Amino acid sequence: MEDVSLVSLYSGSKGNCTYIRAGQDEILIDAGRSFRALSNALSSIGGDLSRIKAIFITHEHSDHVSALEMLSKKCRIPIHITEDSAKKVLATTSYVKNNLICHSPVFEEQIGELTVRSFPTPHDSDMSVGYTISLANGEKIGYATDIGHITSAIRENLLGSSAVVLESNHDVKMLENGPYPSWLKMRIGSKHGHLSNADCAAFIPELIANGATDIMLAHLSGENNAPDVALECAKCACQNGCHLCVARESEPTKLL
Repeated sequence: MEDVSLVSLYSGSKGNCTYIRAGQDEILIDAGRSFRALSNALSSIGGDLSRIKAIFITHEHSDHVSALEMLSKKCRIPIHITEDSAKKVLATTSYVKNNLICHSPVFEEQIGELTVRSFPTPHDSDMSVGYTISLANGEKIGYATDIGHITSAIRENLLGSSAVVLESNHDVKMLENGPYPSWLKMRIGSKHGHLSNADCAAFIPELIANGATDIMLAHLSGENNAPDVALECAKCACQNGCHLCVARESEPTKLL
């Protein structure tokens, strides 16, 4: 993709934020952690909040929205979010309401030459969505994390994407043998929890067969996964030289 950037600023249970730029159009997906963390991470890749045209929220869990209050206090950036997720965010914030634009679970927004479309995803939140970002030249970026399993909506929307950010949250054996209580293990491994390395890897050949050339593994668990474990699992499913990388927990990771 020419003149396109996709950088995970940070990823995981401590916070999530992804930067996407095409030409002069710059957006963020999610805004977890803190305003300072977000601003510093963006600055470290040469970005600036003054150039961000919109923020798109996947769901209302704190690791995806915790920077929104201070960000809304300091900046006037439109924040696109589903109505159900917005209710939870509004209940615990004061300034965010000034920037929120609420939507149904399936919506479309034009940001300059970027066409951003949402689709529902299976997660244990009030509402959760993924996104596709279509570029002026017809190419598409797909984004889906916090997904318990690959649904028909995820498949239909991500297939045909040149670049994909896809959850690879946990190794099943590490989760089973790890320190979490049984109820939390069940939640993470459920159909509305988080996608395992194996399920992520199983979907990768289909993505590649439908045009994916760059794939980022995202939202890795710090306790039930490791970057090399997730990457090796994905590589075993990727036989034709597709570019794979793993989003780091606390520093920017470039896909494009």
